[in-house]
Amino acid sequence: MSVLTETYQLANGVQIPKVGFGTWQIPNGDAAYHSVATALKNGYRHIDTAKAYGNEKSVGQAIRDSGIDRKEIFVTSKLPAEIKTYEGALKAFDETMADLDIDYLDLYIIHAPWPWRETGKNCDQGNIEAWKALEKVYKDGRVRAIGVSNFAVRDLKNLFDHSEVTPMVNQIQYYVGFTEPKITSYSQHHGLLVEAYSPLATGQMLNNDHVLKLADKYGVTTAQLAIRFCIENGTLPLPKSVTPEHIISNKELDFTISPEDMAELNDLADTADGNNHNRTQG
Repeated sequence: MSVLTETYQLANGVQIPKVGFGTWQIPNGDAAYHSVATALKNGYRHIDTAKAYGNEKSVGQAIRDSGIDRKEIFVTSKLPAEIKTYEGALKAFDETMADLDIDYLDLYIIHAPWPWRETGKNCDQGNIEAWKALEKVYKDGRVRAIGVSNFAVRDLKNLFDHSEVTPMVNQIQYYVGFTEPKITSYSQHHGLLVEAYSPLATGQMLNNDHVLKLADKYGVTTAQLAIRFCIENGTLPLPKSVTPEHIISNKELDFTISPEDMAELNDLADTADGNNHNRTQG
């Protein structure tokens, strides 16, 4: 059985495929359309996008054109990090739904606890207001699950103290050598599924000597090992690619990493250069 057909269960009982196809940095138009279409054709059933990516129209078109029953595809999008008001969040959600042109969303996420140009800014009250909007669309049945992204422990605590529905997902930067243990542990302890974006460190870790050595041991690519590493740690990887060969290769994950080798991977120092870390996290 392919790992693409396996699922995690969110706190509200919703099943989410264990591997997602990420679309960050894939431009709207042919690139986004064909990459998503290729992913769906080859068995991916979890597509991750965001309003900030600017590609929701093409992503939605590929989903609609796939011929796959909508209920079989798990679709995630995100509220722009800059929007920290209740009405603004509701408006952005409506725009996302219009661009995707699908009848419901499976997961909607606050993209970050602060605007990207003001990383680390305290937006506690704004996050509460935005979260109330997510609670509304969830209660209205327009989205099956809600969550957050890039939220550190203090940001999660803020929402826990002011929410009727607690987040079900925290999507964070996560790869071999950078697993954000404090955030991961806290999230998982409180019932949030951790999703791993940039599980390949935007490609920077693929030439790491330790990863290459272990990949060779298992007869897999470094990308496959890195993605499987996330699954072995109970997180949900979101690899992305515009190259059909890589999209297909990245789903070949039906192997396991031994406990000893997982321990080695978990003990590694950063396998990328660290220049793209969110400085508020760790």
